[in-house]
Amino acid sequence: MSIIAEYGTVFLILACLFGFFMAWGVGANDVANAMGTSVGSGALTVKQAICIAILLEFTGAYLAGGSVTETIRKGIIDPSLPLLAENPNLLVYGMLASLLAAGTWLLVATHYGWPVSTTHSIVGAIVGFAAVGISADTVSWGKVAAIVGSWVVSPLMSGLFAFLIFVSVQKLILDTENPFRNAKRYMPLYMFLVGFMMSMVTLIKGLKHIGLPLDYAESTVLSLIIGLVIMFIGQMALAKIKEDIQADMSFHFSSVEKVFGVMMIFTACSMAFAHGSNDVANAVGPLAAVVSVVISGGEIVGKSSVPPWVLLVGAVGIVAGLATWGYKVMATIGSHITELTPSRGFAAELAAASTVVMASGTGLPISTTHTLVGAVLGVGLARGIGALNLRVISTIFMSWLVTLPAGAILAIIFFHCLKLIFG
Repeated sequence: MSIIAEYGTVFLILACLFGFFMAWGVGANDVANAMGTSVGSGALTVKQAICIAILLEFTGAYLAGGSVTETIRKGIIDPSLPLLAENPNLLVYGMLASLLAAGTWLLVATHYGWPVSTTHSIVGAIVGFAAVGISADTVSWGKVAAIVGSWVVSPLMSGLFAFLIFVSVQKLILDTENPFRNAKRYMPLYMFLVGFMMSMVTLIKGLKHIGLPLDYAESTVLSLIIGLVIMFIGQMALAKIKEDIQADMSFHFSSVEKVFGVMMIFTACSMAFAHGSNDVANAVGPLAAVVSVVISGGEIVGKSSVPPWVLLVGAVGIVAGLATWGYKVMATIGSHITELTPSRGFAAELAAASTVVMASGTGLPISTTHTLVGAVLGVGLARGIGALNLRVISTIFMSWLVTLPAGAILAIIFFHCLKLIFG
C-alpha cells in the first residue's frame, strides 16, 4: 500500500504515456478493419479514408467508448484474490507492463504491415504477467481457450459469408447480360442488408455504453426500420445514377462499380464509428484500472467508472496512430491479399459486419481483424485460389499465432523491470 502512496503520481504519468502508446498502436494497426477495403477498392483515397476515420473513430472512441468498462480486461484476472488485495502494486505493475507490451507488439506488427488483433495483444500481455508474475490460478483459462478458438472461427465464418455474398453479386448482377440494369434492380436489397447490419453493429458494439440500454431484440427491430429507410433513400439515389457508356467501353463494369463505391463510403463510416467505440477499451481498460487503484489508495475493484479524460487519451492516441502509420496495414488489407473492386470490397465489409452481429448475438468471442481478413479471403476465393496472394496470407496467419505469446513474453519482461525499479 505504501508503494502506491509513494509513487502514485509516477504511476499515473506512466499509465497515461503507456495508454497513449497502446491507443496509438490500435489506431495504426486496427484501422484496417474500417478503412482497408474502401481504400483498396478505390472507393476512397488514403487521405479521404484517414479524414473520415479520424472524425468517426474519434467520435466513436470518445462519445461511445464506455463510461463503465471492465478494468480487469475481459474478466481474465480475478480481482478478489487475497494476494492482489494485499499487494495492489502488483496489479499496477501488471497493467503498465501489459500496455507497454501490447503497444510494442503493435508497433512491430504495424512496421511489417501485419494486421493483428489488438484485443489478443492486450489479452496475451495480461495473461503473461498474471500467470508468471502473480499465479497461474489467477487466470481464467477458459476465456483464454475461447479466444484461441476464435482464431479459427472468425475468419471461417466471415470468409464463408463473403464468398456467398460475392457469388450472389456475380450471379445477380456482374455475370448477366445487362449488369447496370440488374444493379439497379437488386441493389436496393443489398442496401437494406447493409443498413440493417451496419445499424446492428453500431447499436450492439457502438452505443451500448452511452445510456441506450437496447437489448438484442430491440436493436433488431430498430435496425430493420433503419434498413428499410436506407433502402428507400438508396432507391432515390440510384434513380439519379446514369449509365456511363464511354467509361464502360474501357472497363465493362465501370457504371456498376460506381454504385458499389457509394455503398462502400457508408459501410466505412459505420465500421469506423463502431470500431472506435469498441476497441478504445483495449487501451483505456488497463489505464482506467491503474487510475482506479491509485486514486482509491490501493483498493482493487472489478469495474469502475472511466473518467472522461482517460477516454480522451485513448481517442487522441487512436487518431494519432491512424494519421501517422495507418496506411501500412491499410495497404495489406486493401491490396496485398487480393485485388479489390468496390463490389468485392462491399461484399467483404457486409460479410464482416454480419459476422460481428451474429457473434455478438451468440456471445462468441471474435476478433474484428480476423473477421475482416477472413472476409477479404472469401471474396478472393470466389474468383479462384489464384486470385489470392498466399505468401502474404501465410505471413498474416503466422503473425496471429505469435500475437498472444509475444504479448505475454514482453509483458513478463516489463513486469519484472517495473518490480525491480519500484520494489
